[in-house]
Amino acid sequence: MGDEVVGVVGGGGEEEASAQGRRGGEFAGSVAVALKPALVSPKRKRIKKKKEMESSRGGCGIQQLLAAEQEAQHIVNAARTAKMARLKQAKEEAEKEIAEYKAKTEQDFQRKLEETSGDSGANVKRLEQETDAKIEQLKNEASRISNDVVDMLLKHVTTVKN
Repeated sequence: MGDEVVGVVGGGGEEEASAQGRRGGEFAGSVAVALKPALVSPKRKRIKKKKEMESSRGGCGIQQLLAAEQEAQHIVNAARTAKMARLKQAKEEAEKEIAEYKAKTEQDFQRKLEETSGDSGANVKRLEQETDAKIEQLKNEASRISNDVVDMLLKHVTTVKN
């Protein structure tokens, strides 16, 4: 009648059942299901069609996954580029702030240096004046008491004590 083995229940699968059915072998521990091609149930047709759709959908799903992966990679690359740009900009801003701070600090230092240098000259002048005044005062004091000192020395040198 042209029966053909389509599948094996509890066995090694459809290919093994077909191969063993053609050889006329026995299915160890399996029950062979024989169907006429004309009597293939609609349920079997739906299952076969569903498997075909799943396999074609699987290929489409893989394409979608690949496309999503590429899009994700583009997003990551864009984020990485944006991050690098922000870091570069932050570095430039930091260098600019450092340069401004350094210039301001240098300017303050020079201003203070000039102030203390100017004061230093004034201090030196004031100290010279004070020193000259002290020297003059000491000369006046020495000249005022020099006669008294000479008299006292002569008195002590000439007086003999027993």
